[in-house]
Order: sequence, then C-alpha cells, then structure tokens
Amino acid sequence: MIDIKQFSALQKKSKNSFANQRQLMKKVMAGQTVLCPACQQPLRLQTPEQGTENSGIRCKKGCTDIQLDFV
Repeated sequence: MIDIKQFSALQKKSKNSFANQRQLMKKVMAGQTVLCPACQQPLRLQTPEQGTENSGIRCKKGCTDIQLDFV
C-alpha cells in the first residue's frame, strides 16, 4: 500500500521528469546539440519525412529513445 507522502513524492518526480523531457525536446528541435545522459552521444531528431519508421529523438546507441507523433 502506498501512503500519501510516497504518492506525492512519486507525483513530483514524474512531473519533474516530464518537464525535463519537454526541455530536452525543445532544445533538440531548435537545433541545439544535446547529449544523451547515458552515453554522451548527440541526440538526433528523426522525422517521418526522413523515411524512418520510428520518428522521435534518440541517440545512436538507443539509450535515449523518445518517440514522437507528428501530425
């Protein structure tokens, strides 16, 4: 059973994680160089126009893999 304090801490951590991912996506989409936190390789934006099946932001190794839907 999870108590209110644990739930609140989990909710705060989730909110911060979402905000960090959002900032990372904004930087990559603006053309800034952003490194993968795990392997330190540059993150790349892959769009449907590039002919890739999985559009999103990822590093070469796949440590970071944020899938995006383009409409």
